[in-house]
Amino acid sequence: MTAPVSVKASAQATGSLAATDLAIRVRDLVKRYPGRPPVEAVRGLSLDVRRGECFGLLGPNGAGKTTTIEILEGLLAPTSGSVEVLGLSWTRDEHRLREQIGVSLQETRLSDKLTVRETVRLFRSFYASGIDPSAALDMVGLVPKATARVNAISGGERQRLAVATAIVGWPKLLFLDEPTTGLDPQSRRQIWDLVETFRACGHTVLLTTHFMDEAERLCDRLAIVDAGRIIAAGTPAELRAEFGVPHLDDVFVKLAGRRLDQSGWTEPLADGAAR
Repeated sequence: MTAPVSVKASAQATGSLAATDLAIRVRDLVKRYPGRPPVEAVRGLSLDVRRGECFGLLGPNGAGKTTTIEILEGLLAPTSGSVEVLGLSWTRDEHRLREQIGVSLQETRLSDKLTVRETVRLFRSFYASGIDPSAALDMVGLVPKATARVNAISGGERQRLAVATAIVGWPKLLFLDEPTTGLDPQSRRQIWDLVETFRACGHTVLLTTHFMDEAERLCDRLAIVDAGRIIAAGTPAELRAEFGVPHLDDVFVKLAGRRLDQSGWTEPLADGAAR
């Protein structure tokens, strides 16, 4: 069942700001994969991300969050719709865009034979300017692992290393695709602190997550995505007020009739549970 769309979703996900005030502008984005029948992963999605804010895409696994962010990162081509990133287009300005964005994928593949420090130095070499690799490692708590080879560190440490490679160029726009999935509480807080520091310096963050507490803490505005569409958008406080609930996860329940669990999958409500 497709969730109903909040009447305010479209207006809150987009706005009337000048293009120079926007880090990301998306209109009527569609991504369709061939098949019998074709699979539409993103279905007419529109949003604006303002410069200097942390914008969150929330939703369950399979909602279209990662497909959307990979199109914005220039990794996938859309089927239709328009995308502008930092006022530029991937079809015309790819080299200029690569210099201005940082990307942490859900699964970033790094060379097992390099050390942690060598990996961050390599990514730093891709940018004309940035921060010292040691500073990037410090921000994600990996200085003690600097001389360890990538194949000798844990999965959570690899996740934090991926974030370090994304910030070492000190980009104008940082993409974080579920950066804290699988991390312990201390590591999650380190990533949260990093995002807050990055935003405080005037940079923009686009974050995908299925952790509602993460969205509450980090996101200035957010859009809830389900079945390839934005079903609600606004600040966390606006969404709670619109639906008359105390928590963001209750907003999703109101919209979708099911609860989002900590693994990113949805759980049906128990019989008689209030919506």
